[in-house]
Amino acid sequence: QVQLVESGGGLVQAGGSLRLSCAASGRTFSSYAMGWFRQAPGKDREFVAGISWSGGNPYYADSVKGRFTISRDNAKNTVYLQMNSLKPEDTAVYYCAAGTVLPPDDYWGQGTQVTVSS
Repeated sequence: QVQLVESGGGLVQAGGSLRLSCAASGRTFSSYAMGWFRQAPGKDREFVAGISWSGGNPYYADSVKGRFTISRDNAKNTVYLQMNSLKPEDTAVYYCAAGTVLPPDDYWGQGTQVTVSS
């Protein structure tokens, strides 16, 4: 069992940056693939970024490639999403997920709101 708690969301102007964090409980964090998803009002949840258990081979949705960076610190049981050059269309609730494969979908956090103003 893995419990996930996101933090770091907020309100930012277009062009700004935010860093989301996802803290995981459980001693097996390092064995899970991790990912970030988002859901905008009236839209389906969509994949944003994923990273393997070792931290290698991160991959991204085309809409965020070159602007967002996913990373993890297995010693701290934490995965991060650095978001730069934010756009209003990045506004959404961002969710952290863990799983045995990529993209992960076995465990989910409660979400953190990101709002980008124009």
